[in-house]
Amino acid sequence: MSTPGGSAEAVENLLPLALSRPHDAIASARTVLASDPLAIEASFAHQAWGISLRQLGDIPAAVRELRTALRLAEQSGRSEREADVLATLGATLGRAGRSREGLARLDRAVELSRGALTGRVLLRRADVLLVLGRHREALNDLRLAIERLRRSGDQVWEARSRNYRGFIQLALGGTKRADADFAVAEKLYAATGQEFEYAEARQNRGLVAYSRGDLPSALRYLDEAGRRFAAVGVVWPDLAIDRCGVLLAAGLSAEALAEMDQAIARMEAEGGTATKRGELWFAAATAALAAGDPQAAQDRADRARRLFSAQRREWWSVRSSMVQLEARYQAGERGAPLLRRVIATARRLDALGASEASAAHLLAGRLALADGRSRTTDRELELAGQHSKDTPPMARSAAWLGKALRAEARDDVRGMLSACGRGLDALDEHRLTMGATELRALATGQGAELAQLALRDALRRDDPRRLLVWGERWRATALGVPPVRPSDDEQLGADLAALRDVVRRLDASPDHSSEKERRRLEKAVRDRALRAQGGALGGMASRFDVDTLVDALGETVLVELIEVDGVLHAVVVRDGRITRHEVGPLAAAAVEVERSRFRLRWLAHARGTAGGARGREYRGPSLEVLGQRLGDAILGSAQELLGDRAVVMVPPSRLQALPWGLVPTLAERPVNVVPSAATWLRARRLRPPADRRVVLVLGPGLSAGRAEVMRLAEKYPDATVLADGDATAEKVLRELDGAWIAHIAAHGTFRADSPLFSSLRLDDGPLTVYDFERLRRAPYRMVLSSCDSGLAKPVGADELLGLSSSLIPLGAAGILASVVPVNDPATAPLMLALHDNLRAGQSLATAFAGARTEARGDPVTIAAARSFVALGA
Repeated sequence: MSTPGGSAEAVENLLPLALSRPHDAIASARTVLASDPLAIEASFAHQAWGISLRQLGDIPAAVRELRTALRLAEQSGRSEREADVLATLGATLGRAGRSREGLARLDRAVELSRGALTGRVLLRRADVLLVLGRHREALNDLRLAIERLRRSGDQVWEARSRNYRGFIQLALGGTKRADADFAVAEKLYAATGQEFEYAEARQNRGLVAYSRGDLPSALRYLDEAGRRFAAVGVVWPDLAIDRCGVLLAAGLSAEALAEMDQAIARMEAEGGTATKRGELWFAAATAALAAGDPQAAQDRADRARRLFSAQRREWWSVRSSMVQLEARYQAGERGAPLLRRVIATARRLDALGASEASAAHLLAGRLALADGRSRTTDRELELAGQHSKDTPPMARSAAWLGKALRAEARDDVRGMLSACGRGLDALDEHRLTMGATELRALATGQGAELAQLALRDALRRDDPRRLLVWGERWRATALGVPPVRPSDDEQLGADLAALRDVVRRLDASPDHSSEKERRRLEKAVRDRALRAQGGALGGMASRFDVDTLVDALGETVLVELIEVDGVLHAVVVRDGRITRHEVGPLAAAAVEVERSRFRLRWLAHARGTAGGARGREYRGPSLEVLGQRLGDAILGSAQELLGDRAVVMVPPSRLQALPWGLVPTLAERPVNVVPSAATWLRARRLRPPADRRVVLVLGPGLSAGRAEVMRLAEKYPDATVLADGDATAEKVLRELDGAWIAHIAAHGTFRADSPLFSSLRLDDGPLTVYDFERLRRAPYRMVLSSCDSGLAKPVGADELLGLSSSLIPLGAAGILASVVPVNDPATAPLMLALHDNLRAGQSLATAFAGARTEARGDPVTIAAARSFVALGA
């Protein structure tokens, strides 16, 4: 059998081409149909055209082509041809939300088929069953399909069947079985040249990694799948849905929401299947919920639920209902009606085998607890706390939270604390799978409630030692180990260099194309960093030990500020004795911090030496009054225990931008500020390098900084000085690595929107946190005499992301940085006095305290001295 367009075999080859390269398949189908083919060959061409249109998202046109293919197949008199087209049409109708008609077509196709063809038809019926959430029936069809296809040697269709089976196994929690199926499918696709489907298999391997809690690997798989889909000209909505799930697990809710908004806008503009539209709206609802927008979550979940209900997709519909209920809870709704709905939905999720069932029981337990229903609370939290040994770390942590809440409701304090510890251990395991500092910091947010449960218990017992231990358990843990460099570090360096060049050009002459390129490069740098794999669990920092802290403090006093339910408590460790002092509302302390920062900023922009800002008059309280208020708001009665000792201050992340030198009781003493006591202990153990190298760096556009750096060069005659075009990123990083003292006078920029792009301005552009993370070891002591260099963004449970905080896990024992903009001319004398004290052998905090004390008389100079903090040990 032949046609003027080519052999029958060539026409049949259009079908695999449609799934691999849909645009090419459409062009070839047109060529075949233009040659007046026989009915059976025309049937192949229209079927391939329909499959290609389906792959490209034009479902109505695809259905039209497939109906034509079916009519031609019936005309051919070939039952196997009719069965194959029926199966394709049935699967397409099922994906379009017309599941009843689709299944009827597929049932008829099963009756008409024999041998390997039956395997192909069963696969397509399993696809519709999967869409409907009828997983067990789909698995049975796929088992039979794989047996028949393997016996017949049909590699392509065996691969497809395994790919589908793996997806269903994954939905049911069988990650090992799923990965095994995906791996075989991947090899078969590669061997048979199925480019599109190979990309889909890589995407599914990403889903397995995500299910196991390995988010960096998941992101790498999904990124690769995206590149492969793009190479064959396909925009695949499933990829956006999967990326949304991974980004939410990583704590990147804003990015997940943006991903879904873009995918929905693309589908609305270009068209797509009704089934996929519902899934996109469902993913968008979960993203909105995680981003803290319950109204948007309810609206989107309702749109998804209505679509799923019309499509008779119960599994999806019930999950959408659960998102609506969670959004109502997040919006503040409580009471018996909501509790009843949540319990009923949890039961349906259990029956459907949905992974959201555990979260539903946890929500039911919370509602029952708030409503005083002890028996219901106990039952629902017991169900929420169930998990298997193979459960991924994040899901295990959520289960331990259920156990902790149940134990607390039963007044089982020991059980509650044990569950809190086990839950935080699981999150430690999850956190350390990630190499990126940002992901580690965000991951801690999952453990905030577990930590708060234990902290409340310590308060009830009035046990300051226990309060300190639990305060440390989940504070600044992301800084406990250094970030892991991505494997493609050379490409990261190239992207950062390109970013510096673009930013430098933007500073000189802003234009739209350069700004677009800046955003593209920032995304590339961040995406590469997020894909970095974490180290082994053996890389975990050792657990905090109070006795070790007491021994290390000696005559020094440590004050750790701990927030519990909005109230600030000061835990003071002095001479081996640990005491607790209730300070007051954290919100009140935050107000005093901002008042003080405003006054210091005002003075920094003054133009006279003593007269304040020219043309303006400040009518507020003096620095002395502001400092006294600040001390009372953040330390309260704990100030009375400080005596004349050196102090280690451990503030919560929300109070990190605090000008400690402004507080009268702290003004003339050494003060080290650290994100956790454990961080101070680690920094204190660091030893200075044997090579006492000093590096002085001068960035561009800093006139007062030139005199400062040149004077310092006189004090350190052997110092390496980088200035006047030599202060480029690569040169600066090379010299900073492992230096004894580094002093950088350069304009600083804090990026609240993306704190790891906070930077220092060098001759060739910005030196960002991502650049600093490429250091093998940060300088032992580092002085940043630039604006806002000490600022960091609070994220996660109690973490910080910023320029100075990034240097702590890289081996910096001490960092001097500003927490508000500073007046450059007024800063120079302070820096010179600081280095005189350092050269005399003093520690950084002691040297800074002495220099700060010398800054007298001129309000602008005093303000500059109060605007810096000594971080570390």
